[in-house]
Amino acid sequence: MSHMTNGGLLSVAGLRRLRVMTQKELLQLFRDAALMVFFLYSFTGDIYMAASGVSMQLKNAAIATLDGDRSFASRELASRFQPPYFQPAGSVADARQAIRRLDDGDVMAVLDIPPRFQERLQRGEQVSVQLQVDTSNSVLGFLTSSYGAQIVGKYALEAAAQREGLGAAGGIAGPLVEADTRVWYNPNQNDAWFMGISELLTVVTLFSILLPAAAMVREKERGTIEQLMVTPLTSFQILFPKVVAMTLVILAGSAIALFGVLGPLFQLPMRGSLVSFFLITALYVFTTAGLGLLAATVARNLAQVGMLTVVILMPMLLLSGAWTPIEAMPPWMRGLAWISPLHYFLDAAYGILLKGVGMDLLWDSVLAMSVLGVVVFAAGMRRFSRQFG
Repeated sequence: MSHMTNGGLLSVAGLRRLRVMTQKELLQLFRDAALMVFFLYSFTGDIYMAASGVSMQLKNAAIATLDGDRSFASRELASRFQPPYFQPAGSVADARQAIRRLDDGDVMAVLDIPPRFQERLQRGEQVSVQLQVDTSNSVLGFLTSSYGAQIVGKYALEAAAQREGLGAAGGIAGPLVEADTRVWYNPNQNDAWFMGISELLTVVTLFSILLPAAAMVREKERGTIEQLMVTPLTSFQILFPKVVAMTLVILAGSAIALFGVLGPLFQLPMRGSLVSFFLITALYVFTTAGLGLLAATVARNLAQVGMLTVVILMPMLLLSGAWTPIEAMPPWMRGLAWISPLHYFLDAAYGILLKGVGMDLLWDSVLAMSVLGVVVFAAGMRRFSRQFG
């Protein structure tokens, strides 16, 4: 009985220490006005600008025309390049002017129609049309060339059908194959949904590393870490409250971003269970916070924490699959992507918010994050114990 009572008292005392230390961490964080302003801006203004100002689609790409034929057919083809994908930007007199406008960035593309274009079409001869594209931005350049090829290809089919007397629709008798495309989860292909969620996950990752590391280094700078080490607190009771406090703050910031920005301003559907989303977010913060604690054992001041955060954050973003598909990476990078916690968090977040999937499909991502979290946090606590033990 006495042993059970002492164990119960120790358990209660341990929980009380965790609660008090968590309150201390929250108070210290809220007293840092500059950090709180940065935190609030990141979960509001930064996410709003990412959702409203960044588009991965081709819109109003400026295109000039070098018309060497000046016929009805050449004008008809040039007129097909219209908004919302293209924006006509006048004509150029010769090839030198076309290259100069591309070099100056005045236009994204130049449509070069050769002489005798209409005449050769009417004779049924093969005629080539050149589309010169500025691909310094590879994504927009690829979209420009793809859309341009579709427009020219469609015009060529219509011209061939009219020459054969089949009419604009072709008038072909017999079975036809029709491609029926169905877009799932984001039927309007709204960039704001993808970019908003992506920026939210990036901000969560940033503060999951930065806040615990900054809290630990602040203890070093003020000399209070030595005072904590001579108290009855264990290494776990010193480190874990920092993670708990920062997790609560980041969850609050995520709620502000979802219910204050993405939901009301961009109509993000949030189809799945929000409880599952916040639980997985808490697990991800715990996983990533271990990296912050490891950085804190290396850094000596807040400036070094900031630099180490960038060093850790950038590979996580590039290996997550948010900007580059995992399948498009080299084999050795593909292997590294599977040890990036953000890769699993990305799948879970998009799956819950846009697809409405449940834990029955996300259990593997949750399991991977749990394993990574335990390993990384244990490594951080072990290094901390060696450094100050």
